[in-house]
Amino acid sequence: IRAAVKIWDRLPEWSVHAPEPPPGHYPVTPEESAERLNKILTRQSRQAREQQTAYAMALTHAFAPRHNADETRLSVAEAGTGIGKTLGYLAPATVWAEKNGGTVWVSTFTRTLQKQIDQELEKIYDDDATKTRKVVTRKGRENYLCLLNIEEAIDSSGIQNNPLHTTALGLMLRWAEVTQDGDLSGRDFPGWLSGLLGWNRIYGLSDRRGECIYSACPHFNKCFIEKSVRKSKRADIVIANHALVMHQTALGNTEDDLPARYIFDEGHHLFDAADTTFASHLNGQETADLRRWILGQEGGQKSRARGLKRRIEDMIHDDADALKDLEDICDAARSLPGPDWKARLNNDNPKGVMENFLSLCRQQVYARCDDKNSPYAIECDLLPPIDGLIEAAYALRLRFMDLRRPMLDLAHKLQEKLNDATEDLSTDMRERLRYVLNNLKRRADHTLGAWINMLESLTNASNPVANSNGLVDWLEVTRSIHAHGTQDDDAGFYRHALDPMRLFAETLKPHTHGAVITSATLKDASEQDPSGWNSPLTRVGASYFIGQNQHSLHTNSFPSPFDYKQQTRVLVVGDVGKETPAETAGAMASLFKAAGGGGLGIFTAIQRLKSVHEVMQQKLAAAGITLYAQHADPLDMGTLLELFKAEENSCLIGTDATRDGIDVPGRSLRLVIYDRVPWPRPTILHRARKTHVGKGYEDMLTRFKLKQAYGRLIRTSQDRGIFIMLDSRLPTRLTTAFPENVTIERIGLAEALKITNDFFKT
Repeated sequence: IRAAVKIWDRLPEWSVHAPEPPPGHYPVTPEESAERLNKILTRQSRQAREQQTAYAMALTHAFAPRHNADETRLSVAEAGTGIGKTLGYLAPATVWAEKNGGTVWVSTFTRTLQKQIDQELEKIYDDDATKTRKVVTRKGRENYLCLLNIEEAIDSSGIQNNPLHTTALGLMLRWAEVTQDGDLSGRDFPGWLSGLLGWNRIYGLSDRRGECIYSACPHFNKCFIEKSVRKSKRADIVIANHALVMHQTALGNTEDDLPARYIFDEGHHLFDAADTTFASHLNGQETADLRRWILGQEGGQKSRARGLKRRIEDMIHDDADALKDLEDICDAARSLPGPDWKARLNNDNPKGVMENFLSLCRQQVYARCDDKNSPYAIECDLLPPIDGLIEAAYALRLRFMDLRRPMLDLAHKLQEKLNDATEDLSTDMRERLRYVLNNLKRRADHTLGAWINMLESLTNASNPVANSNGLVDWLEVTRSIHAHGTQDDDAGFYRHALDPMRLFAETLKPHTHGAVITSATLKDASEQDPSGWNSPLTRVGASYFIGQNQHSLHTNSFPSPFDYKQQTRVLVVGDVGKETPAETAGAMASLFKAAGGGGLGIFTAIQRLKSVHEVMQQKLAAAGITLYAQHADPLDMGTLLELFKAEENSCLIGTDATRDGIDVPGRSLRLVIYDRVPWPRPTILHRARKTHVGKGYEDMLTRFKLKQAYGRLIRTSQDRGIFIMLDSRLPTRLTTAFPENVTIERIGLAEALKITNDFFKT
């Protein structure tokens, strides 16, 4: 039996190749792009549409060679639904990759959209073997199965003593033996398995906290992550996501060769992705994770978490100074939040300088926030601080400096080891040293360095909420709702950039020769900007990329070919009580039944979705309609979406992930209902950006959400559908989110039910 479960013994090793030569700089002509698109469509017995061809030809601007060292050729293009955007940008991308022997990274927003792009690429290559060689999907390390983790899970008592878990782990082992890439959210992963084993147990088998021991791992040469990284260096097309691209560019990750050409699909999400990447959160979870990365699992619990000492001690065993640095790092890390820190935070019983700082942050938020009973995060301005907070920040800054100093010293010694011991180090050991070195420097410079700067600004008491450096600071308490009520999950000091796209452009531009930013929803026409281009160009950071090289920027707009006036209706229902979950549940369920299923319900808050889920499920089940629910069903979004697509009369409810970029053509999605106007949350960060951007900022954000939701309805020329807003407060100025010739009707629920029923009967 033991031999049977050792699936790693039967997996192939990744191959070693010489470094890839730099790509060429031959341009892609518009004619070549059009020819490639026509070839792809001919293979499917389809003809290229005029708009799709024009779109593919326009994007060749980003694939021309640059003429100045500081130039990035940028093509920003809006391509309405039905243009065939994905094949349109893949045509010039594949031509450039083949002509120049280089790699084009196609980045999108979600894992679901990565799957969709991968499916489109199947139409380009003649066979699976060619596609497997030329196309790679890349995600963060936390998405891939770790073979060492699953080996250790086999020996855990939790698995051995639970027959259900043993069965589920056996299924995981069978999948691991046949999967192409080990991607836990990939196309070949059975999504239902997470419901059987549990989401945490599935993703607990990945490297979620950077605890990889790299070449010291007995399975390193068969590692799924390493296979993906190495294949991507030789691929024509790498399908990535915005989060991974942001992470690589922000940290200068040397394990990846950064490409010179990018395509950013769903480009309207770049701002949010950059906002997450370039933010600094000095809270309990982030600091506890750093302690765990350094010290490993504590408190006598069995865990696969490996501390820094276990990961690198054998590499520095003959260096007394390096061992001393390691001990100093471990000693200083004990001032970070330890086991049970959340309980101590809620009981106002802090232990150590970090927990004391968190407790004071929490105290200030509770003293000054207006809605202490909110089920969501509560926050307050950083300044003026309460008594004791500046002193606590000063003590914490000193402790962080005590931790950062030996981390940098150890990193310096590892670099010297790499430089000096050339003949004594094997290739595997060199890679392992480089990996640990990069991790130490990243946490010392990017993580601890940012926290030290934040605390210094607080101790100087001279950093306003939105200061001259374009930063926004505040204190926040995050919360969650449980069966026994609301509880605090964390507290801390938060810092975001007013315009994170400036930071992203500054890090991406030095190595990027050309980039495409595209989406079906980029332009935003308004009274202030009739052309609709000012907001999107600002939002994607176009000026930071092109600088003074105005000729480097091309903008294009390709409207959708669909007849929205004939194919859709837009209804605003004004007599449903928005504050009463039962009314929302009854109205949405009735409308789903009137359409005979095929409904997508979008909620602006997870809690409201959960409050109506059970009632809606019962009402729809009585009508023979299956309801799937994000945040309620134990399935990942990709699996829920596949089930929804496959069952023409089922319904799906969810939040943002169901609104952005999903592709469900045909009758499976014929009705979209929004529970209320998706205004942005009035946070301190939003307040600062609203002041910075000026009039129309909130409207712009809300219109983009409405455009995305409405865009789910019509995916082919045969589709028909209705968009319904269950909120009478939808202002007329926001209805420019819908196509110009579509009539917006403001009616009651009874009339909406009749219109819906009649619309789908004809």
